[in-house]
Amino acid sequence: MPRPMCLLVLALAAGPLAAADEVTPTKGVKKVEATFDPAEAKPGQTVTLKLTVELADGFHTYPTRQSDKNAAEMVNKIVFPDVPGLVFVGEVKDPADPTTKAEPELGIKALKTYSGTLVYERKAVVSPKAAPGELTVKLKAVRLTICDATNCYPPKAMTPQATIKVLDGPAVPVEAAYRDEVNKAIEGK
Repeated sequence: MPRPMCLLVLALAAGPLAAADEVTPTKGVKKVEATFDPAEAKPGQTVTLKLTVELADGFHTYPTRQSDKNAAEMVNKIVFPDVPGLVFVGEVKDPADPTTKAEPELGIKALKTYSGTLVYERKAVVSPKAAPGELTVKLKAVRLTICDATNCYPPKAMTPQATIKVLDGPAVPVEAAYRDEVNKAIEGK
């Protein structure tokens, strides 16, 4: 299928999330792994959930947001859970250095894509009220649209998980940038 038609099929396939029991990676995906950095944290400390995606040669995928409104449907979806003891803050940070090109047949001036190994990141704050111990976070869904030079493959929802160890001891102050979000999340539960 010609490249512009591939993008049109992708846009039409970006419907609702698939069932959570679909965990088989899409064609062209070698690995999807979630980890926390750091892997141990005190209550109140900010950590980063890193979602590493390794693609096979000849395949590409998309960011979670496109800057060109005509490419708005050509994105990946990452759905974060509500987890007692952890508050996700801010937005997903897409990998750096996308390849950007125009798709004039679709009216797209700047379509961003990624190849190889890429890392999506999102900050989280360990709740100041979190009890010490291990905390496992299973993402609700990671829905990657993967394409090769001629085809885009329907995304499948994957549910990777990561574990963080909450350390014993008094809480550290929550970073000012995230304090309101954390307080709102804690008060709302």
